[in-house]
Amino acid sequence: MTSVISVPPSLDEHSFEQVFEQLATVPEGEKILVDARHARWASPYGLTALLCVAQSRADRMGFAVPEHADTVSYWSRTGFFRHAAELYDLHGTVPRARDALESDVLLEITPITKSDDVHGVVGRIQHKAADILHGQLNLDTAITGAFGMTLSESCQNIVEHAGLGGWVAVQTYKYSRRLGRRVVVIAVCDAGVGFRKSLESSPGHRRSDRWDDAMALEDAVLRAVSRFRHGDKGRGQGLAGIRRFVGRWDGKLSVRSGTARIAITPEWDEDVPMTEGLPFFPGAQMQVTIPERLGDAPVRPRSAGASRARSR
Repeated sequence: MTSVISVPPSLDEHSFEQVFEQLATVPEGEKILVDARHARWASPYGLTALLCVAQSRADRMGFAVPEHADTVSYWSRTGFFRHAAELYDLHGTVPRARDALESDVLLEITPITKSDDVHGVVGRIQHKAADILHGQLNLDTAITGAFGMTLSESCQNIVEHAGLGGWVAVQTYKYSRRLGRRVVVIAVCDAGVGFRKSLESSPGHRRSDRWDDAMALEDAVLRAVSRFRHGDKGRGQGLAGIRRFVGRWDGKLSVRSGTARIAITPEWDEDVPMTEGLPFFPGAQMQVTIPERLGDAPVRPRSAGASRARSR
């Protein structure tokens, strides 16, 4: 028997929950076909998370390629099929691989397994990022260095916490649903141990009755708690730096791990600060979104505090 996981037509950090929900009901060892035939669009989060789905089970899954020609062409430009072919049994027609030359693919999907990969990613994107961020999104030139740091810290989380490799992708596109302007999006996803198990490995960790995935996310994202000892300077502070970057540039940060998802949201977004009770999925899936600047100084984002919103 083969269980079919239907991929929604539009795939982002919210609609991807449909994939997680379906996957969670499939017993280990059962054959799985991820059916993306009707997919029309996917964010960097959607594409990198699809690769993580393949890594989340021991048995190799099947993958039905999108039928829409423009979709297949774009996914190919991002490098998705090159990596998917190593993880899935592909069903359908895949175009010949080619370089990602189009301007909206700022960084094609790139595997991250070690620190050298992180340095390579930042080096590859540096010059192109300056043109996109300053020349096209009207952001101050000061953002270029901070953007590189944020990209580096995001990827370093995979190296230090995932326990296995993950994926990063950076893209620009027009975010019509809420903003009506362009954004740059960093997606960093893995199917490793996740924040809860990572923090539990700390020598000073103390469990409590409230300890769960949501509390682990609050500790990591809001309180900069790390599995590293306090004396280990420079370690475990990556998320704090990412939060400062997001706050300065009126951006959004969302992180999903285990059964919970936390969001640091600006005024232009209506996401809830915390969602619990999600279908379990291993590892951590993070997205940073920075919008094109139109006016004066950015608005300070709403903080994700202790209040939690239960998922339906």
